[in-house]
Amino acid sequence: MAKFSSSYGNVLLVFVLVLLSNISFQVATCGSIVKFLPGFQGPLPFLLETGYVGVGENEDVQVFYYFIESENNPKDDPLMLWLTGGPGCSALSGLVFEIGPLEFIKEEYNGSLPNLILKPHSWTKVSNIIFVDLPVFTGFTYATTETGSQRSDTILVHQVHQFLRKWLVDHPKFQSNEVYIGGDSYSGITVPAIVQEIAQGNKKGVQPWINLQGYLLGNPVTTEQEINYKIPFAHGMALISDELYESLQKNCNGDYANVETRNVLCSRDMSSFNEATSGLNSAHILDPVCEWLDDTEISPRRSLIKKYPSKFLTKNLKLPPLYCRSYPYFLCGFWANDDNVRKALHIRKGSIGKWHRCTYNIPNKADIHNTFDYHVNLSRKGIRSLIYSGDHDMSVPFLSTQAWIRSLNYSIVDDWRQWHTNDQVAGYTRTYSNRMTFATIKGGGHTAPEFRPKECFDMFSRWISKRPL
Repeated sequence: MAKFSSSYGNVLLVFVLVLLSNISFQVATCGSIVKFLPGFQGPLPFLLETGYVGVGENEDVQVFYYFIESENNPKDDPLMLWLTGGPGCSALSGLVFEIGPLEFIKEEYNGSLPNLILKPHSWTKVSNIIFVDLPVFTGFTYATTETGSQRSDTILVHQVHQFLRKWLVDHPKFQSNEVYIGGDSYSGITVPAIVQEIAQGNKKGVQPWINLQGYLLGNPVTTEQEINYKIPFAHGMALISDELYESLQKNCNGDYANVETRNVLCSRDMSSFNEATSGLNSAHILDPVCEWLDDTEISPRRSLIKKYPSKFLTKNLKLPPLYCRSYPYFLCGFWANDDNVRKALHIRKGSIGKWHRCTYNIPNKADIHNTFDYHVNLSRKGIRSLIYSGDHDMSVPFLSTQAWIRSLNYSIVDDWRQWHTNDQVAGYTRTYSNRMTFATIKGGGHTAPEFRPKECFDMFSRWISKRPL
């Protein structure tokens, strides 16, 4: 889910200094094959490679990645680079919770290593995928200098671009594959800028040339005005009354985002709106609120915390009930922090301390405020795009995404219609003359593949093979 950074004080500097005293200053030029993973029974039935790529002028950021070859035809299938949102959510989160071939068995934690099984609707069945831990201090990515520890939107853009070209140098057999850049949530801010920088690099003759074909984004943050569409979304979903909706429109003049310019009546109505929608899971309004905090994830979420009475857990650990969708997030932390798992993944000793699924509280300079112009530029270049929205997400509602797409003002070549999975309506879609396809995922949430894996796999596999949804 998209979250913006909170203050971090001087802890980051201390953390960096600790790193500098422990890490090995080696530079990886290639990855290592992982044949077995603790918690998974038997050898992996797909090719998994993990490794580091040094980026920055002095390679002072060591970017960790997971690469999974397509289970279909790696030589000819597209190559996709995937960024999980946040900013600061690990690539492992995208791999095991969204689009990768593994998932955790949802079973009560008893102190032993959590178990993994195959996921039937992995996007790696039709595509090679590089899952990348960025920005720095995301997942297993680390910095070797204080300068390298800086995080911002534009820094991430440059680092991803450099990472991909270096990775292709080390993997020449994929240099001719079609390349796509994908991500969800906060990646809506960085992915369009990354695609534009890659396209510009190609035009300037930067080597190796990248066979860039398109990009895809799920429930993407695009502007700072997403909140303006939460109110009509909430009204359409019967979360607020007609009277409150009409009063909000009248007193706030359609601008709900700017707190400083609100009048007294608008502030009153916004308080009523916040009260009416409190206690809801904004990532999926039909899901229960299962907020939690433990020592394996740095998260700003606090409400409805439940203590876990187990001798295996620390006294500070709190977690969701087993029925919650977020329970595997908790399991993931124990798995990724296990010494045998780190050894299997070829994590460099001393490079990081505790692994966190998301590092929301490390400062990230938000210096890209609106990606509309990037979409305009990419449309002019004729680059394909798939923008999809889980239609029960209130954090980045589909209404907001539809609005900026509509503002591009391209003609419609395939008008609003149903698309199907197993002869059932899976959502609705529309395609524009700029080669942009918009799709809703019926019943989907903020990270749609997490909620509707079969439907999202069908959507992706059709689009990536240039078939209509």
